[in-house]
Amino acid sequence: MNVQQLYEFCLSKKGVTEHFPFDEDTLVFKVGSKMFCLTSLKEWEKNTPSLNLKCDPERAEELRAEFEAIQPGYHMSKIHWNTISFNNDVTDKMMCELINHSYELVFKSLTKKTQNEILQNEN
Repeated sequence: MNVQQLYEFCLSKKGVTEHFPFDEDTLVFKVGSKMFCLTSLKEWEKNTPSLNLKCDPERAEELRAEFEAIQPGYHMSKIHWNTISFNNDVTDKMMCELINHSYELVFKSLTKKTQNEILQNEN
């Protein structure tokens, strides 16, 4: 996966918007004004990309034990966020599954009104 593929994958999801709320480097994808994916563009340029993704706390612990590339969230809540480095340890397919999981967690945390607005706007 390259940064363009990540960009297109995230923006293909319902209600997703892109932002740079912290600085010119940190690309943030949000659904319903809540973050679900963050990445550093400079790290992509250095060929050391990673993503910060929200994760169910129990699953986060299991993933960290199983994969070297998955660590507690860098500059994020260590309980609810993981930082996943792109390497041979985590396949692109797995990365997509983790992005989907993060998106779904955040989407489900939105109010029913916001969820319905997102779903209606996409139809």
